Amino acid sequence: MSARIAVVTGGSRGIGAATAFRLATLGWDVCVSFREREAEAAELVVRCIDTGSRAIAVQADVTVEADVVELFATVDRELGAITTLVNNAGIVGPKSRVDEMSVDRVDQMFSVNVVGAFSCAREAIRRMSTRHGGNGGAIVNVSSVASRIGSPGEYVDYAASKAAIDAMTLGLSKELATEGVRVNAVRPGIVDTEIHATGGQPDRIERLRDSIPMRRAGLPEEVAHAVAWLCSDEASYVTGALLDVAGGR
Repeated sequence: MSARIAVVTGGSRGIGAATAFRLATLGWDVCVSFREREAEAAELVVRCIDTGSRAIAVQADVTVEADVVELFATVDRELGAITTLVNNAGIVGPKSRVDEMSVDRVDQMFSVNVVGAFSCAREAIRRMSTRHGGNGGAIVNVSSVASRIGSPGEYVDYAASKAAIDAMTLGLSKELATEGVRVNAVRPGIVDTEIHATGGQPDRIERLRDSIPMRRAGLPEEVAHAVAWLCSDEASYVTGALLDVAGGR
């Protein structure tokens, strides 16, 4: 069986780290792409290697096209032909109404969450699509249930960026359906990661717990399992799906 090789962006922490480790335990070789957290990425690589898989960490800012191009070139050199992309890199801003947001904030939100995902998808497609001589593969975009809730009074810009990811997933899945590449998205709800504190709301999980039908936050590993399934051959007839992993929210 040929190697399964995954690139996981934003892979040094949270859902990205859980996904990279999950794929490694299932036999994927993994590239952990990170922007700042080199020590965490290096530690994760060791854990992935301990599963018996090959793993590398590559520093890349997905908003910088040259970084994205070099990221995939590095994977070509060190691991081989990519079969899987998990577009996970993303940011959220502090809680804010739209009439309090700067254009710079919105621009940065879309640069990371949307443009970065498109750049990474482009490089993956150029390697995986049968149109380009590839052997096929899978792309899983990490969206959010915010795309259908809208996140009023918190971060409508983040919700809008994830709605763009949903549209990208649907369109790209049809574009690549005859080229051997499946494209799906996982839409997490409230998950117990650092992103809430990063967005200035360390108490967000407790504050919103009662709005979740299951009355608890999700774990990064629970999202990672869903992502890994969509990456796998078990989901061979699934493309264009938007899978909510949100405790019923």
